[in-house]
Amino acid sequence: MAALFRYPGSAKYNFAALVYALLCYGAGLLFITRHNLALNVAGTLLLAHALVVCAYFIHEFAHGSIFAKMSRNDLGGEIMAWITGACFASYAGLKEKHLRHHADRLDVTTFDYREILRHWPAWMRNVVLALEWAYIPAVELLMHALVIVTQYKGGPAMRRRATILLASRLAFFAVLAILALRALICYAVAYLIMLQVLRFMDAYQHTFDVYVSSSLAPAPAAKVRDRAYEQANTYSNVLSISHPLLNLLTLNFAYHNAHHARPAVPWHELPTLHEKLYGADKTQVLPARALFSSYHRNRVKRVLASDYGEVHAQGDRAHDFLGAVGVSFLTAV
Repeated sequence: MAALFRYPGSAKYNFAALVYALLCYGAGLLFITRHNLALNVAGTLLLAHALVVCAYFIHEFAHGSIFAKMSRNDLGGEIMAWITGACFASYAGLKEKHLRHHADRLDVTTFDYREILRHWPAWMRNVVLALEWAYIPAVELLMHALVIVTQYKGGPAMRRRATILLASRLAFFAVLAILALRALICYAVAYLIMLQVLRFMDAYQHTFDVYVSSSLAPAPAAKVRDRAYEQANTYSNVLSISHPLLNLLTLNFAYHNAHHARPAVPWHELPTLHEKLYGADKTQVLPARALFSSYHRNRVKRVLASDYGEVHAQGDRAHDFLGAVGVSFLTAV
């Protein structure tokens, strides 16, 4: 099994995490189809966390940090993309866009959702803002819808692929509905929880500039974005400093400075790398508990804000840190 994985000693960690994610996914689907409220609630939470872990495995596969062969990483990424509903954009495009995020030191996105919302009628824009106020991640749902629309605006091959994928997803939901109609509600809640977790993590990890591009061409060098810039504009929004095992809930994605310093280092080694690189220096560390207030207070304001806000050096560092919206690696095309 060791030869299957890229790094010596990583087999037990990757195997355990993959088995956990898939077991939670299967158990979650089973529980939400039962006619028992307690099982439905448990299944929704299991399914939500399985989707979160699967989403972060897409990130790991994109960096080639799991399997020794890139073809296996790509296959794993394709499977996780289908599970998380991120399968409509090509996995190759998703991976390339994310790697450009590292290379260009920008938040690279295909759609300028702010510009789209500004051109919508006021009542439609207000609906989106009202949903965001109610903690429904309307912008993320819009981004996923735009990905699907983009596929149907492409050539015959893209439309055929999108149709097959859409049919497979609809068939999946049809089976759930046949087993138990309430399962669709449970799945929708689990999916929205996943989107909220991912967007919370994404919101506070960078103060990069946003670069909107539908192509894979390199971004123009408008200013110097070197390693110093990268680290100064990257933050590690750890779930807990005193209880680091809690960061496994998001596959250690919170150790974001360490990840950007060494992008190919696997998820299970990031806490050790973080300690080695930064030690007691907490300059770029923003614990999640310090971000919850900003996340709640600015949940509507950040949607149309022109920048991510400011991170203070001392005190309530996140008070004016609005955070990012619509930069998920799941909606890169």
